[in-house]
Amino acid sequence: MAKIITITNQKGGVGKTTTCVNLAASLAATRKRVLMIDLDPQGNATMGSGIDKHQLEHSVYELLTDQTDAASAIIKDTLCGYHLIGANGDLTAAEVELLQLPRREFRLKMALMPVMDDYDFILIDNPPSLNLLTVNALAASSGVIIPMQCEYYALEGISALVGTINKINQRLNPELKIEGILRTMYDPRMSLTKDVSTHLVEYFGDKVYRTVIPRNVRLAEAPSHGLPALQYDKSSRGALAYLALAGELIRRTDRERTAEAVVTTEQEAE
Repeated sequence: MAKIITITNQKGGVGKTTTCVNLAASLAATRKRVLMIDLDPQGNATMGSGIDKHQLEHSVYELLTDQTDAASAIIKDTLCGYHLIGANGDLTAAEVELLQLPRREFRLKMALMPVMDDYDFILIDNPPSLNLLTVNALAASSGVIIPMQCEYYALEGISALVGTINKINQRLNPELKIEGILRTMYDPRMSLTKDVSTHLVEYFGDKVYRTVIPRNVRLAEAPSHGLPALQYDKSSRGALAYLALAGELIRRTDRERTAEAVVTTEQEAE
């Protein structure tokens, strides 16, 4: 069954979409079956995957409003190695329409259930706000990756996001947890970067990924070509960093599943 991970931060410009696209491509490069869901009306993750958001036959909007099913909405013929459910401006209307629908916080979770066994990972890109779309993503996920820049304003923002995740955990999704904190646009030459990074490790411990994503021109250029950095320039520092992140995520996931299997075996023995 797929592990569903939401990539989110209420602060904009921290590399959410860049992380979602490049992590999806890197996981796919390791032969994992990956589905990426664009849950942002701007559709940047869709365009960054080489798919024209204006030409979508079915989008995540139709999926959330029961106008199509997951199998029909999934685009399999991308050049990036992963499958995609795309988004465009139509998704803005979904925020209003969802208010009138039953179990509105669980629309995405219910829609994904038929395809859960088809993938190893499902990654969800979110808008830079806490709205009903983001709540749907959090309610459907078991983990949250929080990309953030190492600056002091980001520390304030992450504390608010952690509070939101805790509320979702208590009220809607008891399986939800912070999967990891990802330091993006990392510049080790700046003392501020090192200071904030130290604070993150002190507070979150091993939740902070060892992998850091550097400032990299290739990462910035790749979306304009409709490609992840791995397909645009596989030897670039940005592409190599996301490959390392994929490896770290896979290792963590394998350890968790092994631990869960041990607990299950012990419970059955009792």
